Parts: sequence; C-alpha cells; structure tokens
Amino acid sequence: MEPLYAGLHERLQQRPGKLLPPDFTLPGIPLRPASVLVPLFTKDGAPHLLFTKRPLTLRRHAGQISFPGGTREAGDPSPLTTALRETEEELGLRPEQVELLGELNELPTPTGFRIHPFVGLLRTPFTLRPSPVEIDEVIEVPLRALMDASKQRMETRQVLGAKRDIYFYDYGPHVIWGATAHIVRNLFAVVGDLPAIEKLKDLK
Repeated sequence: MEPLYAGLHERLQQRPGKLLPPDFTLPGIPLRPASVLVPLFTKDGAPHLLFTKRPLTLRRHAGQISFPGGTREAGDPSPLTTALRETEEELGLRPEQVELLGELNELPTPTGFRIHPFVGLLRTPFTLRPSPVEIDEVIEVPLRALMDASKQRMETRQVLGAKRDIYFYDYGPHVIWGATAHIVRNLFAVVGDLPAIEKLKDLK
C-alpha cells in the first residue's frame, strides 16, 4: 500500500477524536439504514475520489452527486456488505477490488436515512461498468481540488423547520453538496493534517 493510503488507514482507525458532529439530529424520526463507499484511487500519480451522478429519472436524489451506495437490505449481514453490494450494482466493481481503509461516523439525512460511510481504496487497474439505470455519470475528482478553499462554500437554509449550514464543493460544472459534502468534510477533518495530504495543497 502506498504511504499516503497507509497513513489514511492508520488515521481512520483513530478517527473518533477528529470527527465533525452531524449538522443536525432527528430525534424521534425513524431513519432507514444505508451505507456508502467513499472510493479512493490513484490517477496520474495523484489521489482521487470517485463520485456518481444520479439520473434525473430517479425517484430519490435525482440529479445529485453522491458516493456509490444505498439502503441496507434484509439479506445484508453488515453495513459494509451494503456499501460493497451497492457499489457492485452501480459501478460493476467487485468487493475484492476494494481495500477497506476505515469508516466514518454515521450521519442522518433530512430524507430519512442514516448513512454509514466506508472509505475504500480501489485496487488498480479497475474497469467501471456503470448501471445506466442508477448512474448518469461517473466523476473523478482529485483530492487537491476539494482542498481548494475557493471551491468551497456554505449556505444557511431552512431544513426541517430550522436553519442549517449546508456545505458545497464546486468542481467544474459539478456541485457536491448535502450529505456527500458532509462526508468529504469529515474525511478531511480526520486525515487533512497528514503530511502527505498537506503536500497536495502545494501541487498545481
């Protein structure tokens, strides 16, 4: 494993002290368990995150940018199984092509889900076979692009009757926001001060 990912793995095992709290809580509201994979991979010598864009035809989260994942099914023995199963269904990536680096805290969503994020390293080379039903576009984003403060913004909106801070990352024509942006922020809260990550800020 490359030193960068080895450092990420070690830090994710120590994550509790660095995690950001959820932006809101939903007491008394039943939440459906869901899991996502936060896929890391190396391209052109640089670490990237892989995102998916949902088709506009979907009933939930249409057109949004997200990580591969979905609702836990009755046959899933664990949240990780859900994340890997959904990733295979959406992108054609088999579970053995993913090396687990760690996990992040669950977070609620105003749409009624409790998302459990798992950070995984994609073993290269890999071939994606996106499902045309579930995936409109696969988006590969360099980590350093997400660390650019000029591409980050925050808006205050009314969510479930209260004002909430909603975070956004802009990458070209794409806007990453909502639960996905919170997961990205949480990842950087845990590993952002690693020397290998800090060096990415200086790359052009």
